Amino acid sequence: MSITAAQVKELRELTGAGMMDCKAALTETNGDMEAAIDWLRKKGIAKADKKASRTAAEGLVGVDGGFHEASVAEVNSETDFVARNDQFQDIVRNVAKVALAFGETDKVAAATYPGSDKSVTDTIKDAVGTIGENLSFRRSTKLAVSKGAVATYIHNAVADGLGKIGVLVAIETEGNAEAAKAFGRQVAMHVAATSPLSLDIDALDPAAIEREKAIFSEQARASGKPENIIEKMVEGRLRKFYEEVVLLKQAFVMNPDLTVEKALKEAEKEIGAAAKITGFVRYAVGEGIEKEETDFAAEVAATVKK
Repeated sequence: MSITAAQVKELRELTGAGMMDCKAALTETNGDMEAAIDWLRKKGIAKADKKASRTAAEGLVGVDGGFHEASVAEVNSETDFVARNDQFQDIVRNVAKVALAFGETDKVAAATYPGSDKSVTDTIKDAVGTIGENLSFRRSTKLAVSKGAVATYIHNAVADGLGKIGVLVAIETEGNAEAAKAFGRQVAMHVAATSPLSLDIDALDPAAIEREKAIFSEQARASGKPENIIEKMVEGRLRKFYEEVVLLKQAFVMNPDLTVEKALKEAEKEIGAAAKITGFVRYAVGEGIEKEETDFAAEVAATVKK
């Protein structure tokens, strides 16, 4: 019996299983949809459907790269326990490797998983059945420079290139790339610690600046000062705000007497030429994901009733 693409699509939507697995199930059951679902369930592949509604806010960040380019990717799981699973760690490593080639999240999701004929998305769906938790590929980014280096740093590492926070820092320079990468790693450690909002003031979200201005203005007016003084007070507080959230304006963690911008100028002596930080990326596992609050006692009671 010939299996149609529409049948495969329907079974995939019903079970959350991968495309190739759905095709195999339908082939084995002569196109019987219910039998195909049972076939997948027996093999543990259809578990993804029931688990897909669970919040996957744990997991790992992985980095990969060479000298002039590097990638960072986040793959989520439901529990931190699974993040220690060798199979899961291999998935994160391979997704970071794919991200080095494709960069953007959507392209990585659709790309072929290493050593497989399936996409990254389908491979992760298939892994749900064997690992036993909802898993999801959340995001990826790649940074590259033509000359210089892209440094990487993993905080709270659980294995080589894997951890809870991953950072990339790109430095362009005609000088010594080794020295640039060494300084870039220090900046990456700084970024992991301080979580800046932007590289420079121009890159800050204008809405964030206006919001801060409005708050500072209201606070200054409450003091009863005249408008010309209020304006200067707001300017002073904005400068302080920039020092807190803009990477180049922040006090450098490695030497708080210098800003990151001034530390870069100092590093140029070792690099042997002018250098510029052209970008950074900081991923922390689960940031921005609303985690479900569960009543453990009620969860246990519900399990017992099943």
